[in-house]
Amino acid sequence: MTDAVLAASKDSIVKGSKSFRSASRLFDPAVREDAWLLYAWCRRCDDEIDGQDHGFGHEELSEKEQRRRLKSLYSQTRAALAGQPMDDQTFAAFQRVALRHHLPERWPLDLLDGFAMDVEHREYRTLDDVMAYCWHVAGVVGVMMARVMGVFDAQVLRRAQDLGLAFQLTNISRDVVEDAENGRVYLPADWLVEAGLEPTPEAVADPKNREAVHAVTARLLAVAEPYYDSARIGLRGLPFRSSMAIAAARGVYREIGRKVIRSGPGVWKHRVSVGKPMKLWLFGRSVLIAVWTRALDRGRTPPPRPEMWTRV
Repeated sequence: MTDAVLAASKDSIVKGSKSFRSASRLFDPAVREDAWLLYAWCRRCDDEIDGQDHGFGHEELSEKEQRRRLKSLYSQTRAALAGQPMDDQTFAAFQRVALRHHLPERWPLDLLDGFAMDVEHREYRTLDDVMAYCWHVAGVVGVMMARVMGVFDAQVLRRAQDLGLAFQLTNISRDVVEDAENGRVYLPADWLVEAGLEPTPEAVADPKNREAVHAVTARLLAVAEPYYDSARIGLRGLPFRSSMAIAAARGVYREIGRKVIRSGPGVWKHRVSVGKPMKLWLFGRSVLIAVWTRALDRGRTPPPRPEMWTRV
């Protein structure tokens, strides 16, 4: 019998993220399917607030409609966590993975709080403000994914948080102009002022300011590097196939950030992505990294995590 909930979740990740879909092939089957279930819910919640379809398009929504949708997401998520019957396939998927892995209620609600920050048009004046946003929309997803992989160790969960933070800093840098055109700025306002720019969507989107915006973006990507390094240490705390999958996703996203830096101020003419040859090379490298962490790092005491932003 076809599992309609799982099939819909698989279709969601195929449409929404080629990179994560490719990396998920490295998971063992049970973890892979649960990752699809969790991804489908995360993608759906994001799309609801942004008026998108798997991250594409942009329907103009009034603030009233966004708030209505957000309220519905909170309600359906709480109902799913309470074990109530779910008619919606996406929330049925979330319920299945959340109850199976005993996800604490605060984690999925923290993600929704991140979307609430978008609805409220929150301003991000400092790097600390940006990091708090990154926790809500990505760091907590890293933690939930780690729990799906069977992780309970607090130190490993913190490293999973770090990878989510690094991913979101990369997302902000890749999408900075597109976000500004849609009225959102996630670069720290004080950094923009230091670069001689008004911290407004209009200034960030203005083609005349590309060089200054790129400099601020490169600075943000430099912030992401220690978090990518921290996540590398956390691979030793994952099952072998999970460490391969996460190493692959880490490699692809880190390469996106590096392409943003290498391409200079003209980078936003096209959406930055990683081509298939490079992706295959990174996936092969992820296998070697996983073997290394399994064979050589596993028995060693991991180095202490540097003093960095954290929420877990």
